[in-house]
Amino acid sequence: MKITDVEVLYLKLPQIDATRCDGTQDTLIVRVRTDEGIDGIGEIDSVPVVARSVIFAPPSHAIATGLKDLLIGEDPFDVERLWDKMYMGALYYGRSGPVLHAMSGIDIALWDIIGKASGRPAAQMLGGIYRQEIKAYASLLMPDTIAEAAKLAETYMNHGYKAIKFGWGPIGRVSKAFDIELVRTIRSVIGEENELMIDVGHVWDVKHAIRMAQEFERYGVHWMEEPLPPDDLAGYMQLSQAADIYIAAGEQESGRRAFDRLLREGGVDILQPDLGRCGGLTEARKIAYMAYDHNRRVVPHAFKTGVLVAASTQFVASIPRGDLIEYTRSESPLARHVVANPLTFKDGFIQLPKGPGLGIELDEKVVKKYLVH
Repeated sequence: MKITDVEVLYLKLPQIDATRCDGTQDTLIVRVRTDEGIDGIGEIDSVPVVARSVIFAPPSHAIATGLKDLLIGEDPFDVERLWDKMYMGALYYGRSGPVLHAMSGIDIALWDIIGKASGRPAAQMLGGIYRQEIKAYASLLMPDTIAEAAKLAETYMNHGYKAIKFGWGPIGRVSKAFDIELVRTIRSVIGEENELMIDVGHVWDVKHAIRMAQEFERYGVHWMEEPLPPDDLAGYMQLSQAADIYIAAGEQESGRRAFDRLLREGGVDILQPDLGRCGGLTEARKIAYMAYDHNRRVVPHAFKTGVLVAASTQFVASIPRGDLIEYTRSESPLARHVVANPLTFKDGFIQLPKGPGLGIELDEKVVKKYLVH
């Protein structure tokens, strides 16, 4: 089997609100084709036009080459070697950021091909299936008001979710009293038995974050996500040592070295690699076992389309402590309809797809509707 082409599908809603931290308004889907008629799909979580350029860039010299040219004619089963070939072939302008993002989508597509060619789920090809269903939390952008948040919380609890997360929006941007009342209200709606997480969005300093962690603990917040800027590793270490609730971070990072720093220098409790950004399934697997060796959890970030959700489900099913997955509840048609056969949600859990590879296919009509040429 040989790779014959790497296609990139840039999908975008007609109108984008760039003031919102909402990754479901546009996306970049990768499709890797082979000479045996087996195609793989993956997703990139980045600035689409930047990542697309990384893939299609013509060769400049030995360590400055676009990713597509590095892959044509290669065997997709050589996934580890190809990861290294892409990494080293883009060394001059890569090592992190958009190059790792672009590699991530391609790598996911390669694992999809491996699973399809073998007739097995990607999770099994990654090393084995630990579980057939995974608890999913409803992931929501915080609306403008606490009343709206309460209504959303009630809605998704009624849908069967046993965990919910609100993030960004006005959180951390109004007042301490607003944030406390938000958490208190949501807890009163969802009950004591369900998990609540809060994504702050990088707006606090460490002293305020410590004070807010103490307040959130009163209402049983399971984790506080990214309250500090991503590069404030000393602050994360101070916060993690002072707080009794879990501290989660990592969606901004690419490459296992960055996650090693989060563990050693930041002391973070829960790592959140985004498979469309961190280096794909190949690198995420290494991050997961790094966390496992440190007795820390991994809960991947997945706020894109059903392609990334499917890849994240396969990943979580294949790691020892994969007990939770993010399930975006954005109403964007890209989030809801790009995948023709979305994953099954029942009684608070996502079911591992039965089909080979990622277990999903694109809805070509939806792709055509939102494709940017």
